[in-house]
Amino acid sequence: MAMSSGAGANSGAPMSEINVTPLVDVMLVLLIIFMITAPLAAHKIKVELPTANPSVQPADKTGSVDLAVKNDGSLYWNDSKITENEMKARFAVEAAKNPQPEIHLRADRSIRFKEISRILSDAKQSGIIKIGFITTGKN
Repeated sequence: MAMSSGAGANSGAPMSEINVTPLVDVMLVLLIIFMITAPLAAHKIKVELPTANPSVQPADKTGSVDLAVKNDGSLYWNDSKITENEMKARFAVEAAKNPQPEIHLRADRSIRFKEISRILSDAKQSGIIKIGFITTGKN
């Protein structure tokens, strides 16, 4: 507690004045910080995200293979049902082609990512370079 230094009648009594100098210093520092950072926070970058359009098909359908994965884990190679071993064998055949076709992977929304990751790793081990993901529009 601050004490007055005068030798008058109030000698030893507490000071009734508040020292506002530290408060003003802090407020000025905060004002300077906000003046510097406010223009940086107002800078916006516009990003245009792509939208899925399932009605548009690729122009070159012969250079791609559709691989569909249903929610029960069944696999379809160009709309014909295959097993996992057949998928691996077909990946090896497609990887040997020159130019290599692109694999279009279409997975059900409810399938676990673990299954998709397994398919992607099988494709990578076979030497498949081009893999695309097919999405459907919102229902």
